[in-house]
Amino acid sequence: MSLMINADDCNSCAACESECPNDAISEGDTAYTINSDKCTECVGHFDESQCVAACPTEAIVPDTNHSESKDDLLKKYQRLTA
Repeated sequence: MSLMINADDCNSCAACESECPNDAISEGDTAYTINSDKCTECVGHFDESQCVAACPTEAIVPDTNHSESKDDLLKKYQRLTA
């Protein structure tokens, strides 16, 4: 599944934005947001989600509204990098 940023926990530090290899993270009105159409949880790029590792407030969590398997995420990665 893709990830999302819990706006209540995000301190808008931007640590996550530059870590995303898919440019899925952008600044929103009150907090940073993750575009689920671009988020692959770094599958295809890294062994772990770079934004999660970079977030000092642990605001980045699984987005239960966008459930995807590792295979789905890999297919999305392949589509995005084609």
